[in-house]
Amino acid sequence: MVRVVTDSSCYLPADTLRKYNISVVPLKVQFGEETLNEVTGISSQDFYRRLSTAQEVPTTSQPSAGEFRVAYQEILADNPDTEIIALTVSSKLSGTYNVATTAATALPQANITVFDSLSAALGLGLMTVTAAEMVASAQPMADILQRLRQMRHEISVVLMVESLDHLRRGGRIGAATALLGTLLKTKPILTIAEGEIKPLERVRTKKKAMIHLIVELKSKLATPDQPVQAGVMHAAASADMEILVQMMQAHFDVTRLFAAEFGPVIGVHLGPGALGAGICPEPG
Repeated sequence: MVRVVTDSSCYLPADTLRKYNISVVPLKVQFGEETLNEVTGISSQDFYRRLSTAQEVPTTSQPSAGEFRVAYQEILADNPDTEIIALTVSSKLSGTYNVATTAATALPQANITVFDSLSAALGLGLMTVTAAEMVASAQPMADILQRLRQMRHEISVVLMVESLDHLRRGGRIGAATALLGTLLKTKPILTIAEGEIKPLERVRTKKKAMIHLIVELKSKLATPDQPVQAGVMHAAASADMEILVQMMQAHFDVTRLFAAEFGPVIGVHLGPGALGAGICPEPG
């Protein structure tokens, strides 16, 4: 038996988590001295409302090793022979992978594999639900890991943000500092590559930005009609996300598409108005 654990930055819909019995360890957002976990501590709607009036920029923090250990132990309490695979946000964006690994080494008798997605949100979500589906169909751990390694290499995620201010203040833009400067009235386009956020382009309008997201993703396909899993996400921009969902469905042969809102931990860094789209080719 195999069980899937992930962190809350996957932002998979609650019904999906329940369907596949996926355990979620929450990351946290901090407003001054107040620390809230993004699963039960604050809703995305309340977070973005509070963000718009916050006097200080919120910060984020990873789970503790103890929280991952508890998640593992709860699974093992039902069956000590259960194999666990824990998928985390990119180790280059967060320390979550490290604490999940620390927790696993503290349980040496358990069979726990910690997998660094080298992605976040959309990418992590697609990997997590794929792993869970493979578990549900009783596929062995070796096959699940092989597929996840393939997905890690092939997933493409592109983002549009209203500005780079939130990313800059959160220290998450890395090479995207190349886009700082004459950003007035432009929409920065970013990607997640090799586990980090990197710049692609900047365009004048949101409409052009959404078109650019589609074009960028289509360029990653071997053939235009190649079937893909897909995801679309937004930060307090649900109407724009619905437009992007329609565009994705029109331009790709989508086998699965999940749409969700960036939660507080990712929303802190992208800022309100951000959009994300991602695809992963299905195996031939």
